[in-house]
Amino acid sequence: MIVSQILNNHVGIVKRGGNEVIIYSKGLAFCKKAGDKIEDHEIQKMYVLDSHEKLEHFSYLLSNTKEEYFQIVNETIAYGEKIIQEKISDYLYLALLDHINFAIKRLEKDQIIKSPLAWEVKKFYPEHYKIGLYAVDRINQVLQKNCPSEEAVSIALHFINLQTSNGSNVNDMTKMLDTVKDILAIIKYHYSLDLKEDTLNYMRLITHLQYFVVRMIKNEIYDSDETELNKQIRKLYPEAFLCVNKIRKYVETAFGNEISSDEETYLILHIHRVTMYDEKEK
Repeated sequence: MIVSQILNNHVGIVKRGGNEVIIYSKGLAFCKKAGDKIEDHEIQKMYVLDSHEKLEHFSYLLSNTKEEYFQIVNETIAYGEKIIQEKISDYLYLALLDHINFAIKRLEKDQIIKSPLAWEVKKFYPEHYKIGLYAVDRINQVLQKNCPSEEAVSIALHFINLQTSNGSNVNDMTKMLDTVKDILAIIKYHYSLDLKEDTLNYMRLITHLQYFVVRMIKNEIYDSDETELNKQIRKLYPEAFLCVNKIRKYVETAFGNEISSDEETYLILHIHRVTMYDEKEK
């Protein structure tokens, strides 16, 4: 590969086939110049982007980024991959670098932005929020800053969006989080109780609701011929069935979709399980 441009001491652009890609190589500017050849083993990280606009944007960002920011991003990505057990895309490296760069500028101006999704992220994505907290801790440790924990939510959203980006987008994710929150409120007020969030049944309910809402957003409605099972479940758990009827009306208003008998069956079962323990203590 041939070096096209040196952006700073450690970052440059190389020609790879017919495309240009961004590379990170410690001390690049001290041993290479434009037009020189660079071997694969000399490159520590390569960022492959899917458009010329992104290449230009991140080329500018990288040429004006401090080495410490790279360190924070690389450590956060490595930690995040362990937490979510998924390989992080090259784009997220750069998006996170862009985010941290902007966050530091806001911090220096005492501009603290609280995410409207803070509650949802903490409740529904605790592992992703943990990644955000890790990044905030690294910012404070490496840069000797006092970055608030509120920034952890915004950083967590980058990783959440990575895992929910298959056919969806940030708007869909936001709608999903808001809808799950609303359905939980319906369950809470129907039974007049606070759900025990540290239970396995609660986590199972949350997981089911997340996928249920995604199906509603994508208009993917599946049903089978298991109507007899549905009838039995309705009779066994009448209170949960009444609760699901309230959820049904909400879903029809929010999405214009009906809840299938299969969805109804699973919702009744999950709601019964998550409220059963609390009912015994009432």
